[in-house]
Amino acid sequence: MKTLFKDFKQDLPASIVVFFVAVPLCLGIALASGAPLFAGIIAGIVGGIVVGIASGSPLGVSGPAAGLAVIVLSSIASLGSWQAFLTAVVLAGIIQMILGYAKAGFIAYFFPTSVIKGMLTGIGLLIILKQIPHALGWDKAEEGSLSFMQSDGQNTFSEIGKALQYFTPGAVLISVLSLAVLILWDKVLTKKHKIFQLLQGPIVVVVLGIVMNMMFQNGMLDFTLAADQVVRIPVPEDFTGFIGQFTFPDFSVLANFEVYKIAVVIAIVASLETLLCVEATDKLDPYKRITPTNR
Repeated sequence: MKTLFKDFKQDLPASIVVFFVAVPLCLGIALASGAPLFAGIIAGIVGGIVVGIASGSPLGVSGPAAGLAVIVLSSIASLGSWQAFLTAVVLAGIIQMILGYAKAGFIAYFFPTSVIKGMLTGIGLLIILKQIPHALGWDKAEEGSLSFMQSDGQNTFSEIGKALQYFTPGAVLISVLSLAVLILWDKVLTKKHKIFQLLQGPIVVVVLGIVMNMMFQNGMLDFTLAADQVVRIPVPEDFTGFIGQFTFPDFSVLANFEVYKIAVVIAIVASLETLLCVEATDKLDPYKRITPTNR
């Protein structure tokens, strides 16, 4: 116990920074994945507490993975419901537990880092292209479609072109300023002073977006955002309403072979992405501690 709290003075401010960075990331990844926003918060809590304790990683921070956003989005569309997808997640967890007991953590060493980075880069580019219409304020872009050709007759690039014709000035202003702040923060300001390293860019962007939207609503800026352009987290009125936000897997889909295919994909991609992150964080550890990859 004494060892656990020996760096408490450093861990406390670090945990506060992680919290403020994780909350918008959890919500953003949930939104990009087509999952309920409440699920993003739960994923952050489970990743922080349960995985943080069980993983044995001294520096790892777990939560919803951006690299899985595309897979989650397409899987929900393929299975037809969020509840059916949760069944695939349960199966993926079981597969990962089996891999851990089988001491399969070494498998990461057989995959070149360039392959994993290439896969994650491709996923990132796909997310960017699919989110450009929403950044422009065109929220009628087809959600859940990851193919180039969409069911509405549009394709990825024509959808962007259409968004340029129906853009919302307020959404564009927030998107441009947010990107500018992120780039300026990471490339310039963090190198100028330590205070910018403690206060992370994503936190500033979230606060900026909230403040600008409030200015829109109060008429201080001559722009408005539609109701579907604002992220709204459901706030329960009582404990019963809170419990009602939890969603449970639909195990009736276990007869669907597609569920098992998706479970295997999630287990493999999530495991490889995690092992890649473990390798990177272990290299940054000044104490040269090694994270047990089989956990």
